[in-house]
Amino acid sequence: MRTHPIAAGALLAAALLAVTGCSSDPAPAADKPVPSASGPAPATSEAPKVDPERARLEAAVRAYSDAYFKPDGKAAYNTLSKRCQGKAGPPELFSTIVDKAAKAYGKQQIQTFRIDQLAGDMARVTYTYSVPALDQTSQPWVKEGGAWRYDGC
Repeated sequence: MRTHPIAAGALLAAALLAVTGCSSDPAPAADKPVPSASGPAPATSEAPKVDPERARLEAAVRAYSDAYFKPDGKAAYNTLSKRCQGKAGPPELFSTIVDKAAKAYGKQQIQTFRIDQLAGDMARVTYTYSVPALDQTSQPWVKEGGAWRYDGC
């Protein structure tokens, strides 16, 4: 099957939109950490407690990113919310988009990660890559069936 150059360009544009779907505007100042006026916290023998929900969210975001740039279109598609799967079209089309993005940018890994907001079954995350054009700011995620799913479509 031959791909028309315009269709191939549209697929690549859709891939970029899927990865960079949210703006890359900097987070509001209210979201930035504020240094403590009292200095560093006293050392304790206990390790800091990790919120398991935050850890699951971060793992889901990293799994989506890893699948997207591997490329593993099927795995990336399975991390989309039901709403986004409906908008992305069939898994085969989404796999084509993922393949084109991986060819355009190569293997990418998340460099920095931050949860901007986590409230119930909805979250927003910000993360960066070595290619700034791929950076995500306040990207929406939703929990469906107990699993975090990309919802930035």
